[in-house]
Amino acid sequence: MTDGMHLLVDALQLNDVETIYGVVGIPITDVARLAQACGIRYIGFRHESAAGHAAAAAGFLTKKPGVLLTVSGPGFLNGMVAAANATVNCFPLVHIAGSSDRAVVDMRRGDYEELDQMTAAKPFVKASFRINRVQDIGRGVARAIRTAVSGRPGGVYLDVPAAVLAETIEAAAAAETLWRVADPAPAQHPAAERITDALALLASAQRPLIVLGKGAAYAQADDAIREFVESTGIPFLPMSMAKGLLPDDHPSSVAAARSLALAKADVVLLIGARLNWLLAQGEAPHWSPAAQFIQVDIDPGEFDSNHPIAVPLAGDIGSVIGDLNAGLERHPVSCPQLWQIELGEKRRTNDAKMATRLAQDPHPMGFYNALRAVRDVLADRPDVYVVNEGANTLDIGRNVLGMSVPRHRLDCGTWGVMGIGLGYAIAAAVESGKPVVAIEGDSAFGFSGMEVETICRYQLPVVIIILNNGGVYRGDGIDPAGTDPAPTVLAPRAHHEQVMTAFGGIGYHVTTPAELHTALQRALDAARPALIDCELAVTAGTESGHLTNLNPHSTVPLAPVS
Repeated sequence: MTDGMHLLVDALQLNDVETIYGVVGIPITDVARLAQACGIRYIGFRHESAAGHAAAAAGFLTKKPGVLLTVSGPGFLNGMVAAANATVNCFPLVHIAGSSDRAVVDMRRGDYEELDQMTAAKPFVKASFRINRVQDIGRGVARAIRTAVSGRPGGVYLDVPAAVLAETIEAAAAAETLWRVADPAPAQHPAAERITDALALLASAQRPLIVLGKGAAYAQADDAIREFVESTGIPFLPMSMAKGLLPDDHPSSVAAARSLALAKADVVLLIGARLNWLLAQGEAPHWSPAAQFIQVDIDPGEFDSNHPIAVPLAGDIGSVIGDLNAGLERHPVSCPQLWQIELGEKRRTNDAKMATRLAQDPHPMGFYNALRAVRDVLADRPDVYVVNEGANTLDIGRNVLGMSVPRHRLDCGTWGVMGIGLGYAIAAAVESGKPVVAIEGDSAFGFSGMEVETICRYQLPVVIIILNNGGVYRGDGIDPAGTDPAPTVLAPRAHHEQVMTAFGGIGYHVTTPAELHTALQRALDAARPALIDCELAVTAGTESGHLTNLNPHSTVPLAPVS
């Protein structure tokens, strides 16, 4: 005989699941123990959201669904934050949770952690399934894996009641219920006519532009994308998690001339990028009203979501770009030289402005001179994964830190969620075995800071840098040292490095760029858990970072309510 727990682990192993991220408790503790005993690596977290973010990042990095394991009720809900974020970001994730007795829950009789988890999950994931019989565990795992990774990737919820985990079945009969998913994300080519249309439109453009989104990085079609960019000479703009797909210093990169490129482009090829808020929904004044868009997307329903798409290329990115490259022989495309020159001049002007900012050396430090020190160390270590979150920390870090290797930058993505930092860092270290630097605002660090213990427990080569200005956005609000500080004020001059040393890692507190440079070099050389608390001026930063326009302010003077 065997039981549901063994069958669940067998089904995951049969489908090449090598790592599970989670938090144990009722009723899934023995699932984690059994998975570990059977050779699946289990990474235990302190909070389900962080575990879920790690699983999602694993999905992005590997193109295989990351697996999150949580308890029922509140633990499930904590994990759903990450499952929803994974779905918005198109990262494949399978969230497996135990749940309470169906007979009691469905009659609302008040069971332990009673919650209709399958129904609760439905609005936030691609699909939500419940396994009600032990003989359906193999089918449930197969359905979840295929759904998570096929088409547009995303989160899938798989509910496994405690009674099903404990249910027994004859072992031979159980084995027949399991199967391995074949080709879960099959190649999908676009119509040949659309390839011809796309190349003709690009060939007619005076100011063409390619926008690379994180979907282009996820696709792992790096060589094909580089071939198309270099064959056509079309300038490309990488979104933040697509940085490194081609090196940031590539001559066709216009990251430093973003505003001009968007405002004047007349034909735009979107590869793994959507016309959402990150690209101003394709609207003026950020874009030319006359701009025409060619969009590559696996989901035809995405076309025309914000702006007319002149040529929709429905298919997976690898297949579409391969077809575009093949079509260039019959329909050559060449970017007009005047457009290249115009963007090149703007890029040089903006690079000079950035160099001036980076050359400034205020004390206490600001974001630019602190990140300059980080940039200088990482320039010689392209294998390091960079995780970045915060407001000013993210916005300025995205512009200062160059990337030359694909899928080595992870940040808060489409939703702009804070709290992804340490989960993403742990996944990058676990999945790659390479060093990771997590650059965190002090506020953002607070969302997942206890995962410092997880990093130390597994002795992961993760270095956390906290740009500490003592606040949400900045720390100079009203009464920063008093008993009732402003909403944006955090504990002044906190020494976060002591959190790391409490669990056996290395801690540094730095106040100058030179100290930060030295500490980061030493921490990376040590290949051990480390945290560098980087003391910034409390006045460093701006409210909402680069998104001030999204944060409305009261027009009435602030005063106590009478």
